[in-house]
Amino acid sequence: MRYLELSKEKLQNELNTLEEEWSALSDLGLDMSRGKPCQEQLDISMGMMDVLSSDSNLDCESGIDCRNYGTLMGISECKRLLGDIIEVPASNIIIYGNSSLNIMYDCIARSMTHGVMGSTPWCKLPKIKWLCPVPGYDRHFAITEYFGIEMINIPMDENGPDMDMIEDLVSKDEYIKGIWCVPKYSNPSGVTYSDEVVRRFASLKPKAKDFRIYWDNAYSVHHLDMNNEDFLLEILDECKKAGNPDMVYKFTSTSKISFPGSGIAAIATSENNIADIQKQFGVQTIGHDKVNQLRHVRYFKNLNGVMEHMKKHAMILAPKFELVESILTKELGELGVSSWTKPHGGYFISFTGMDGTAKAIVSRCKSVGLILTPAGSSFPYHTDPKDNNIRIAPSYPTLKELKKATRVFALAVKIESLKKLLEK
Repeated sequence: MRYLELSKEKLQNELNTLEEEWSALSDLGLDMSRGKPCQEQLDISMGMMDVLSSDSNLDCESGIDCRNYGTLMGISECKRLLGDIIEVPASNIIIYGNSSLNIMYDCIARSMTHGVMGSTPWCKLPKIKWLCPVPGYDRHFAITEYFGIEMINIPMDENGPDMDMIEDLVSKDEYIKGIWCVPKYSNPSGVTYSDEVVRRFASLKPKAKDFRIYWDNAYSVHHLDMNNEDFLLEILDECKKAGNPDMVYKFTSTSKISFPGSGIAAIATSENNIADIQKQFGVQTIGHDKVNQLRHVRYFKNLNGVMEHMKKHAMILAPKFELVESILTKELGELGVSSWTKPHGGYFISFTGMDGTAKAIVSRCKSVGLILTPAGSSFPYHTDPKDNNIRIAPSYPTLKELKKATRVFALAVKIESLKKLLEK
């Protein structure tokens, strides 16, 4: 049954039936607004708490006691581990605390007050602009909005952002200073940038010499099926080949590998950028938590240890994504009013409903205790021009909770779609 083919009378009858079904729902008491790892995912990292004890040798491989000051850029074995995760040499890595978002904030704050590699500080310019692939990551947009930076929407498709639009804009406007990117298993669409898109990023010719690509590779090893993972070209290497070695800041963290609240974050970038960042870094801190860095290295040991650990995450997450997909297909697949992504990794499903229904769907779900990411969050200024996109985060609920939640969500989609069709 395709809703678009029904008469007004049949639409109304269907709506009446579904509204009656909705009225019988009880409160779910379930918050699915963020892509939080679930209890089982946290439990698989508990062994990390046992690798260090009061009688452990806490010297890193260079001989420095990790309990003490020193090693500003991070211990070498940890730089090597995170470098292997995101495919860059340890020499191009700076280790921070637990939050890659904090590093991104710092990079923009430093650019505002001190400029980039000798350029004019952004705070002294009449305006700053930023490119934002949409739908995208709400916390990225929150940073640029906080600094008063004008954000420009860049449409996404199955290959990544619209490169024609990006190339045109950056080549003409010196006030465009950066772009947000989640290049692998993008938040929320799950898209991985194609080889062509990565190479075109690396070959950009921005008018602003201090333009930087903020390459947030948060989900580099977060596959749902270890035998069917997406491949992403390494951006720093491609930039070097294209003659733009300094154009990228690449970010990563172990937040959804180990413990989200106490992982390790890092930036990878060129030698020139590292020298520029160190001017702030050496003033801002005397070094981040080396004991935690040592803990991660002794637990995972190497990249192979990380990948074996990620298999455990995939075994927990994959059934949840499969469950959401099967229910959405069963409940909505033949109605012709919605579509959704089917990612190979990451933490989200991007749902597209009828124009003008997203806010109503999210509000309806909230009325029965199902909290979703607010409609519009995946766009700058929380404004979805079509009001049709909703981010679904399957990771945190149990399978039983997720089954009920997805059915309720599908019911809300049906009702709000019918109401929109009857309005027309």
